[in-house]
Formats: sequence, structure tokens, C-alpha cells
Amino acid sequence: MIIGYARVSSTSQSLDIQHEALAAAGAEKVFSEKVSGRSTTDREQLALAMSFAREGDTLIVTRLDRLARSVGDLHRIIEVLTQKGVGFRCLNQPGVDTDTSTGRLMLAMLAAVASFEADIRHERQMEGVRKAQAAGKYRGRPASIDPTKIRELKAKGMGAAAIAKHMGIGRASVYRALAA
Repeated sequence: MIIGYARVSSTSQSLDIQHEALAAAGAEKVFSEKVSGRSTTDREQLALAMSFAREGDTLIVTRLDRLARSVGDLHRIIEVLTQKGVGFRCLNQPGVDTDTSTGRLMLAMLAAVASFEADIRHERQMEGVRKAQAAGKYRGRPASIDPTKIRELKAKGMGAAAIAKHMGIGRASVYRALAA
């Protein structure tokens, strides 16, 4: 059986293109979700697809980044599929499969490149933040909690839990503001 998996990162995005491609490739059952791919822990449909797959089945995706964003996650997913005797194929990246040694090599290389690109993107972002901070243009998110108000309420005899409830914030935030 060919099992499809489709994912987009936000609820405003459409899964239609992936569904069409998976159906055209012969997917008999498709699992799809609208959730970030940064982690596999919150991806219920991926977990269902992997538990649904049986020996001899093949899991297909349109692009590798629909399945995993990190090399570690990709290897864990492929390892689970391989242990179950389930194949893997990527439609838009021909040659990326678990059926051949060349396909497994391509899979590992593309995953490593994707991980490298994510690291480089993060480094550039942090470099930009540091540059903006040095120029005085980046000060971070404005404070959403008024420490003066917290101290006033504490001076009136309110406890941390009551202050947190009154202001709609967490107790830890109250303690941090009082400690500052």
C-alpha cells in the first residue's frame, strides 16, 4: 500500500497541491496536518501514518522538508520505517528513497544540506539582531508586565498568587519582578 503524508506549517496554507501530487502517485491513504515541522513530537498525523504503515508499504511525501526539518528527526523517522519494513519515497526529489543504497545516500546528503541551511539562516538572524542591538535599533519585545504595579500590590499585602491572578500573569513572573 502507498501511504501519503502531507504537511504545511500554518493553518492559512493549503494542502491541496500536496494532496493532488500524492493521489497522482497512487497514495491510497493520506495523512495530513497543518503544524510546524520543527519537531516531530506534536505531529499526530505523522505518528498515525507511521503506526498505520505495515511491512511492504511505502510512505511517500512531496518534498523532504514536509517530513522532517532536522537530520536527527529524519533519521529517526526513516529508522522506524525501516525497522517496520516500510519503504520511503520523496516525489519531488527523485532518487530519494530507501529502496536503494544510492537513494539512502541521497536522503542523508539532502538532510544534511537542509540542516546546514537552517543553521546558517539562524546564524544570520542572530548576527542581524546583534548588529541592530549595537546600533540601538533593537531592544527586544516591549515589557508586558508592569513591575511597579506588582510592587504596589505587594505593598498592599497581596500575595504572589493573588497578584498573578489579578494581573493575569504567571506567579513566576511576579517573583521575577519582585526580585528585580
